[in-house]
Amino acid sequence: MSTVHMSTIVFVTVVRHHASDAELALAPVNGEALLTHTVRGLLALPDLDLVVVAAPERCADLFSAALSGFEERCRIVPGSSLKHAFDTVEKEITGNPVFLVHDALRAFTPPDTVRAVADAVRAGSPFVIPVLPMADTVKVTDAAKVITGTEDRAYLRTAQTPLGFTRETFLSYAGKPSLDGAHTIAGHPDAMRVTNSFELKLAEAIARAGEAEETL
Repeated sequence: MSTVHMSTIVFVTVVRHHASDAELALAPVNGEALLTHTVRGLLALPDLDLVVVAAPERCADLFSAALSGFEERCRIVPGSSLKHAFDTVEKEITGNPVFLVHDALRAFTPPDTVRAVADAVRAGSPFVIPVLPMADTVKVTDAAKVITGTEDRAYLRTAQTPLGFTRETFLSYAGKPSLDGAHTIAGHPDAMRVTNSFELKLAEAIARAGEAEETL
């Protein structure tokens, strides 16, 4: 039986935990913005058709500058809403693509991880997320901040991106984000969210290591 190829569309967004997260996407790493590294890594995937960057209004011009030269397969949509970004490019989407949602601050997620998420959707999982096992011991405290027990970490995972979806599950997630029901696959330590000076130093090391590999 023949297999129908499903193309891939990635929505890059700033998963907002802090008010400054959009500015963090512009933090320089090895001479370029984190966002530039993020989108370049995605566009290196041969079966990726379009990257749609949801740019917060206050940073839209700076996001555009950071992505100069990527216009052929990258669209910048002012506004941070996934639903708005989808509505803006919906007419350009044909067939039955895999939808990915990627955090702009996870700039060095390996291509193999991105590909594995998309492949899991193609294989029949409607909602996919890469995860890592919880390495630290997790303690439970009461209202007085006194430790009352230890959480069993055997089933705890740290979530990464990209998230992978069919069209139906993507639209459901865009309307009401939740990770409940997602199928998990193995994540990667390099897919860390870069948010502080220590992580920026790690990101610098990853970027330089990647450059060194390209020159070999």
